[in-house]
Amino acid sequence: MLIGGTALLLGGGGLAAYATTALAGNNTPDTMSGHQQHTASAITISCPDVGERLRTVPRSAQLSVSKGLSSLDKQVHDAYHKMMGGSGADVLNPLKAQRQKTIKMMVTAIAKNTKRPSYLLKMSGCTTKPVDEGAGAGGSDSTKSVQDGWYQGQNQTQGADQNQDQNQQDQNQQGQDQQGQDQQGQDQQGQQGGQQGQAGGPSPDDFVDINNVQPNADAPPFAAPQGGNASTGTFTTECGRNEDGHFNSDNVIVTPGVSNGAHHTHDYVGNKATDAFANDNKLAASDTTCDNGDQSTHYWPVLRKLDGNAEQKPGAAQDANVGTTLTPATVTLTFRGSQVGQVEAMPRFMKIITGDAKAFTNGTKNANASWSCTGFEDRQLKDKYPLCPQGSQVVRTFAFQNCWNGQDIDSGNHRDHVTFSDQNGACPQGFKAIPQLVQRITYDVPQGQSFAVDSFPEQLHKPVTDHGDFINVMPDQLMSKAVDCINGGRNCT
Repeated sequence: MLIGGTALLLGGGGLAAYATTALAGNNTPDTMSGHQQHTASAITISCPDVGERLRTVPRSAQLSVSKGLSSLDKQVHDAYHKMMGGSGADVLNPLKAQRQKTIKMMVTAIAKNTKRPSYLLKMSGCTTKPVDEGAGAGGSDSTKSVQDGWYQGQNQTQGADQNQDQNQQDQNQQGQDQQGQDQQGQDQQGQQGGQQGQAGGPSPDDFVDINNVQPNADAPPFAAPQGGNASTGTFTTECGRNEDGHFNSDNVIVTPGVSNGAHHTHDYVGNKATDAFANDNKLAASDTTCDNGDQSTHYWPVLRKLDGNAEQKPGAAQDANVGTTLTPATVTLTFRGSQVGQVEAMPRFMKIITGDAKAFTNGTKNANASWSCTGFEDRQLKDKYPLCPQGSQVVRTFAFQNCWNGQDIDSGNHRDHVTFSDQNGACPQGFKAIPQLVQRITYDVPQGQSFAVDSFPEQLHKPVTDHGDFINVMPDQLMSKAVDCINGGRNCT
């Protein structure tokens, strides 16, 4: 059974974030596809992800931490645009100074009610590297599949934290040692930058013809639980395609209480009250687009047509995300069972993020994007957009974590309380099986390299950054029905 989407990594760089369009290569906009041609002279900036390393955030510190995380993102955003301006000015030192101040504020807020997370103070330094230095940095081997345990490392934090501490020390030292080299590279970039276009992504290399992809998934879109011990039922909730136009650039899970905390636009179905300021009580009192009374929140970055349209959705900032927003052709929200036994109910207000909006710089440790085409869903891509044949729709699929620690509805980094089962369907020790949410979204897109997912500006609209978010606000009675259907082998709505 496949728990997360088995997929191919056909290149792409886990470290790449900042790209320039060099004069030595093709720097003319591709008017047919809506993006520019990036060349080998592109550079990257890689900053440690403070949010991913958070463990305990007391309620009293939540707003300060939210504001801090949003500020860190804006600092990188501003540094990105400064670098793209080609002025040749130093970027890394001012960025480090800004990050030091912001991280110190976050640490101080957290330390008022729990152990001081001093390790975060080591995470201010950033480095620049060539885009083509390789993939998978910051996580496990990016070419592994689900069967090989590609997803199993997502909750293995202790050893990873120790390694990251050492890596961050090395990275800070490297940033100091290479400052002169970085300055020289930025000076060269500044000499060329006046004639360089805006680097926005995606690159032509981010697309692949689905006909050239070998089948790599057992069944479309993912193999369902089967066998004598499996819970083989399903529960599907119909919540529409966001016909109401519910958009914003908030992220109520990661940066609650902060407007534009996502720095890219989200598409919503389900709970109508979801924005940065929606607490559990507000969600529980809200109307919903779901037809069975499910008040849950489902959201993901919008997909845009690369037509240069500068439309701005109500409540959502652009942050360099340009193009006509594509409305999904279909949205299917299905809960599935476990390969090894029955599932238990999710607690109400549980929050789950799957995938990583910063996977292009963080590496693939938490990445969980899956791209395909209708009629070809036995072929799943993780870091490429699919080029679908005429009449076939683009498919995004998010298979969420299916194991819960049995205690927490959220965690400091919004990941540690849930994880994936192994390739046999067994949850790690201390975790129990819960219904696995699978969000499947299809789109009619123009032919060719014509679309891209919204992203943080410095993530360059890379397909590996795709991600889904979920807050369970099912009434307890409805969740009980879902669990009974799944464990009883029935397909229910």
